[in-house]
Amino acid sequence: MKFQKTVILCLFTFLLLFVVACNDDNVSDNKEEPEENVVADNTDSETEGTDNAEEGNEEDSGADYYQTPEMDFDLGGKTIKVVAWWNMEIAEDNPDNIQKAENLKALMEKHNFNIEYVEIDYGEYQEKVTASLIAGEPIGDIVRLGKTYTVPALVKQDLLWPIDEYTKNTNVFNQTMTNDLYTYEGRGYGFTEDKKNLAQGIFYNRTLMNQLGMKPLQEYVDEDNWNWDTFIEVAKEANKDTNNDGKLDTWGLANSSLMLYALLSNNTDLVKGDQQNLDDPKTLEALEFESRIVTEQIPRPTEGGDWTEPGQFFRQGNTLMYAGADHEIGGFRTDMPDYDIGFIPFPKGPSVSEYYSAEALLQALTIPKTVENPEQLMYIWEKINDIESIYDYPGQAGYETNYTNEEDINNLQMVSENLLVLDYNTYPNLGYYDFVGEIASGTSVSTVVEKYKPLFQSAIDEVWGN
Repeated sequence: MKFQKTVILCLFTFLLLFVVACNDDNVSDNKEEPEENVVADNTDSETEGTDNAEEGNEEDSGADYYQTPEMDFDLGGKTIKVVAWWNMEIAEDNPDNIQKAENLKALMEKHNFNIEYVEIDYGEYQEKVTASLIAGEPIGDIVRLGKTYTVPALVKQDLLWPIDEYTKNTNVFNQTMTNDLYTYEGRGYGFTEDKKNLAQGIFYNRTLMNQLGMKPLQEYVDEDNWNWDTFIEVAKEANKDTNNDGKLDTWGLANSSLMLYALLSNNTDLVKGDQQNLDDPKTLEALEFESRIVTEQIPRPTEGGDWTEPGQFFRQGNTLMYAGADHEIGGFRTDMPDYDIGFIPFPKGPSVSEYYSAEALLQALTIPKTVENPEQLMYIWEKINDIESIYDYPGQAGYETNYTNEEDINNLQMVSENLLVLDYNTYPNLGYYDFVGEIASGTSVSTVVEKYKPLFQSAIDEVWGN
């Protein structure tokens, strides 16, 4: 089967190359869209009471996983609106998506409906969709919502349908998203067909690394010696005055703050459930690491820029490392065509034995409570996405498009298998940036922790209603 998939993929790739070569009007679209970032987990959560029905359906369909039995309904020409902060229309750019588009076309004809993809600017998205839900006039039938303002805030108000009873098809639905991450009082409210996890780590400039005569960063990973201490050593080594004018002109690290990465790389968070987590030894280690980065003046000094400044520093080609997420590679490839860009995990913290990734702004699809017949929408979504993928693992198409180095791809897969979901953004009055700012100012970690423990807990209680 794997051989057959490889042959088909090669033929499809050849066909695309042939079409592009014959097209005088070929252009490159480098627009970066937000990705859906989730934890992949194929654990089946079927209930005991449905075993017989599911076994019978598997025999009829020939599938080795549960499939919702065929449904017969007519939507009377209804337009199903799918809302997100990017256009979610299926792009027929690979064999999997072509299958999905064909499935959608057949479903539209069979069940008599149309589909519209509504794109709302990210800057105003949360306010618009939340207001529409509260008013009982949802902006769409299937609406993408961020976990930070959905669980528990919106589900507590009974504004969304629980959909966990419709997501048993493990070939389609990400079970962890529905059954673990978007849950409230035992029910699941978010769903996604995306099995690709967000990969966070270190982008590095191999070209600059070689120019500086540095040890290849991949060797630290291969030696299992890529940790906070070696990371700091590498960053300091790349802080150089290469033209002897008394000023640094190459730097080791573009990011002025690494709080997110300090937490993920030691498998911890600032909050845990409905409690602050600042006293946890692993959290304290992460905070001390963040403090060390600042007090030892390791990052490239800020020039007064905004949140995009670290990425811009990296694009200049004179900064070795940038901590970021895998979806940023397209922009780097476009803006840095003369540089070889690699990817390695963020170094391990002292309390872990594996490399981790993390998502602090998790999001998934939901169905507003005022939308009728959610089971029909879930059925349609399942049947669109119930395909036999040509790829061997989630994200393969994007990885192999954007990376030519096999070690980079292996690193991306490795970290994405250990995705943490950090919840500190769920609490608007937590004072996160003030907290990070105080550590950045050089205030001792113990002093900052004692000050913010009650503030954190108060902000958490406010959301949970404790």
